[in-house]
Amino acid sequence: MIKLGTAFSGIGAIEHALDRLEIPHTIEFACDNGERKLKSSIEEISSAVDGMSDAEKNAYIAALYEKECGVNQVEKTYRANFKIHNDLFYQDVRLLDGKKFEGKIDLFVGGSPCQSFSIAGKRKGLDEARGTLFYDYARLVSEIKPKVFIYENVTGMLNHDGGRTWGIISEIFDDLSYHWTYWVLNAKDYGLPQNRRRIFVVGFHHDFKEYFDRLVIPTPITLNGDMSTLLEPYVDNKYYLPEKGFLRVIDPKHKKHVALNGKIARCQVANQQYNWYGDMRFESEVEQKLLDDERIYKGEYNGVFGVARCLTPRECLRLMGFRDDFKVEVIDQHMYRQVGNSIAVDVLIAIMNQILKTEIFDNDGK
Repeated sequence: MIKLGTAFSGIGAIEHALDRLEIPHTIEFACDNGERKLKSSIEEISSAVDGMSDAEKNAYIAALYEKECGVNQVEKTYRANFKIHNDLFYQDVRLLDGKKFEGKIDLFVGGSPCQSFSIAGKRKGLDEARGTLFYDYARLVSEIKPKVFIYENVTGMLNHDGGRTWGIISEIFDDLSYHWTYWVLNAKDYGLPQNRRRIFVVGFHHDFKEYFDRLVIPTPITLNGDMSTLLEPYVDNKYYLPEKGFLRVIDPKHKKHVALNGKIARCQVANQQYNWYGDMRFESEVEQKLLDDERIYKGEYNGVFGVARCLTPRECLRLMGFRDDFKVEVIDQHMYRQVGNSIAVDVLIAIMNQILKTEIFDNDGK
């Protein structure tokens, strides 16, 4: 039974990976603020919760977040799909005390927000607030001391600031008393028709060097089927584009941001789909229900008459490796962001298979 803990947990990619692998596990804790930003400072909150029990502290912070920022939509999706005790879903990684879980976690997984290192972001790196959340991930590894950790982020982290940012991050990993390595893996090489390259850092506690020495990079597999195999047979009218959207997505000047009928999907991002960004579908077979809908624009693309649409949330989930039993409990706009911020499940499965082969989880002690 693997004891799992996650930070920046999102919608539970590693949890879904373990479910798909049918690996017995328990979720010891999860943590995600749902992209909400508090008005209260960390100093004010720390002072307010001083002397509280862990459960009281967690409840206070959750109530504060809901009061200042509204419902945690990410938590709503997470709880709909995974069993976790109410007191063990935390709202703010900066206020999470990992010492409570010291020696109690086999696998710790997370990926701090990537905008600070992404080519698409402003790339302020460790000098910018979101970038510094990496330090909290490293702090939690140090406090929890899991057998294994997996850290995920964008490849822009490697070359940010001329490589100096990655140099600092590497030094921090070196100081954690872990044997670690990193791989750059692309989802399209591990079963998903999506061009999504990410860094995956895998660390084994220093007591398990013999197991770490058995760890090897996952072997790429041949992709069977393009993204058309993941499309839903019936799509609601609301996903089809009006005139403005149709003309935007067929305009060549937007090809940097839009792909029509691609075989391999572009990397899904948080602002995809609901603002006509990313992968779109052009359909030349137009059903009567679409012809009868005045909102939906019917026009020509490359001389062919048809309609255009966004991907549905379910199709986006499939592109990330989430099976159809994964429940969608939030509105589309939230779901698109949550999927775009997640981790490719099939890549995590490939990594987990390599970790399992080392037999580290068959060892009960440190």
